[in-house]
Amino acid sequence: MQTIVQAPVAPHVMDGWCGTLVCDDYSGYKALFAQGVADAGCLAHARRKFHELWVNHKSAIGEKALKLFVRLYQVEREVADFDDAERRRIRQDKGKPVADALHAWLTAQRQLVPPGSATARAIDYSLTRWKALTRYLDDGQLPADNNRVENLIRPIAIGRNNWLFAGSLRAGKRAAAVMSLIHSARLNGHDPHAYLCDVHARLPTQPASRIDELLPHRWTPSAR
Repeated sequence: MQTIVQAPVAPHVMDGWCGTLVCDDYSGYKALFAQGVADAGCLAHARRKFHELWVNHKSAIGEKALKLFVRLYQVEREVADFDDAERRRIRQDKGKPVADALHAWLTAQRQLVPPGSATARAIDYSLTRWKALTRYLDDGQLPADNNRVENLIRPIAIGRNNWLFAGSLRAGKRAAAVMSLIHSARLNGHDPHAYLCDVHARLPTQPASRIDELLPHRWTPSAR
């Protein structure tokens, strides 16, 4: 089974890693692809460009594209609980024809809109990343988009403007460490409040040689 990582992740921590990276078009990842990492695009990022066209300009092209993306996501809902082999089979049978139709239609529409326009930029995003965006159709292990990870980091993304003023570089690093602990606790199935309360109570008497026992992936609650 291949190794799959979903962005965002700092490019420098992946030096020497080989696998498939599910990500948007962030330029920081380009060097990884040159080193052999497989690029799997995020369908939601491509769809978002057309959603913005529709919301902001009531674009007919945006509306049509959204309808085709809806059909791709209908296939994804259908295959959500299947194994990798069956997921790939159904994607090939039902999803690939829709993707092919979307690609042909976008290619034709691109000839009709002026370069540099919002519509051209939306179309170009999908066409230039088409191989990456449709890689999931050939691999039942891959997700169609990166929404799961984006939803997990949404609290940080929403709050980051409030954290611009931590007071000092040291305070900013401390805040980052605390947030990492909180989200690591959540990912390991713990209640962050219960985890932090227990760790704070145990820290004064915890031997330095056993401090790693308090990390979220090794922590067990104290016996009361």
